[in-house]
Amino acid sequence: MGRRWRLAAQLLVAVVVLALVARTIAANWSSYRSLSVDLRLQPGWLLLSLASLVAVSALQIESWRRILAGWAQSLRFLPGARIWFLANLGRYVPGKVWSVAGMVVLAEQEGVQRWAAAASAVAVQAVGLGTAAALVAAATPHAASPLRLAGAVLVALGTVGLLAWKGALARLGRMVGATAEWRALPPGAVLAGSGLTFLSWCVYGVAFWALGRGLGLPPALPLIDAAGVFALGYILGLLALFAPGGLGIREGVFYVLLVPYLGSGGALALSVASRLELTVTEAVAGLGALAIGGRKGRVPIEPRA
Repeated sequence: MGRRWRLAAQLLVAVVVLALVARTIAANWSSYRSLSVDLRLQPGWLLLSLASLVAVSALQIESWRRILAGWAQSLRFLPGARIWFLANLGRYVPGKVWSVAGMVVLAEQEGVQRWAAAASAVAVQAVGLGTAAALVAAATPHAASPLRLAGAVLVALGTVGLLAWKGALARLGRMVGATAEWRALPPGAVLAGSGLTFLSWCVYGVAFWALGRGLGLPPALPLIDAAGVFALGYILGLLALFAPGGLGIREGVFYVLLVPYLGSGGALALSVASRLELTVTEAVAGLGALAIGGRKGRVPIEPRA
């Protein structure tokens, strides 16, 4: 009976996710049909874009594992990948809390202590925001004033440095209702997680740039600019709490920044194609992880004093 209930729950989650993903695709498909640009698909470039997204996932999962290891929590890569892909599905549900909550619950089932799972969810967001700000400042210096770029660098240093500051992290834990178990990360774990996440943003840029070439758009968008545009649009979409998966916000930022390179038709084509590509790949990975299932019974490792 327990297995039947689990199967029914998985099927229900799959149906809900598919409905949300379909809504996201439908919202972009009407824009795609109205394009006034000649698209000539290049399979080699499209495969490079997809392969880059696979590499991004591997880098981000490993970054999360390094952060957990800094708190003496052991999580193997494959179970970590399953948790990561399932938690990503929560981004398509209105409200940003579902992705974080899913990561905490699933990680605890794999033996990660609850406080560390919750702290790692916050740490992943902080590292992602900080490293993205650093990449935007480095890759698109012409897109903002020097004052704004300096602010971006300060955001990067502040969000990443926060994780290694015991007093600040303890106060953050109390703000979200956590106990005093929250503790600062060793600098080595912060650097490892930040380095891997920064590299993942760079590879995201490769995927975005290759997607434009795969659509047959003119090669007018430099790779480094593509990385900066993608990081800025993705993070602004993530911070838009009212938009599931950053829907509409991310594409709007992409469009405005891409018009000088690709024109209005090309900018719209790449913006919408990026949303479709990420939505489909995240849905396939998450539903695959849901179908495979996970194993329980991991023994939690007590954190070092």
